[in-house]
Amino acid sequence: MGMSVTISAATEQDAEQILKLQFLCYQSEAELYGDYSIEPLTQSLASLKAELAGGTVLVAKLGDEVVASVRGAVDADGTARINKLIVHPRMQRHGLGGRLLDAIEAKLSEGSAAKSFQLFTGHRSEHNLQLYRRHGYEPVSRQRVDERLTLVTLAKGAHAGAFVASA
Repeated sequence: MGMSVTISAATEQDAEQILKLQFLCYQSEAELYGDYSIEPLTQSLASLKAELAGGTVLVAKLGDEVVASVRGAVDADGTARINKLIVHPRMQRHGLGGRLLDAIEAKLSEGSAAKSFQLFTGHRSEHNLQLYRRHGYEPVSRQRVDERLTLVTLAKGAHAGAFVASA
């Protein structure tokens, strides 16, 4: 019988695994945009531990192995900013990213803190864009960073309801 993936709040003990997974997962983004100096590839363990202490970080584990993670925080205006949604390459395309996205939205909505959700991805990251659209996110702005990268910001209201899977 196989193990189930469980989603829970990350602890400081998860930090090293999250950082290693982040480094692995962002290699494809770096290659896609020709830029290996992106922040997820250069983030320090100390910086990640500070995020763990000050924000909401969830992990998905298969046994003791962190196979996915996501971070988020709600600002003073009630905008929940979700970032660094990562899923181990061997676990992708099985719905885990969507489960994590739903879980972080639920966590950030506790106590009605979040009025809206916002996240961003690169314009060439089609799988990310598709996932976010399936979960009710709509593009709200584009920011050209350089000749290789345009960031697409997507958003939705906090009470947009559960997404409906299309056949």
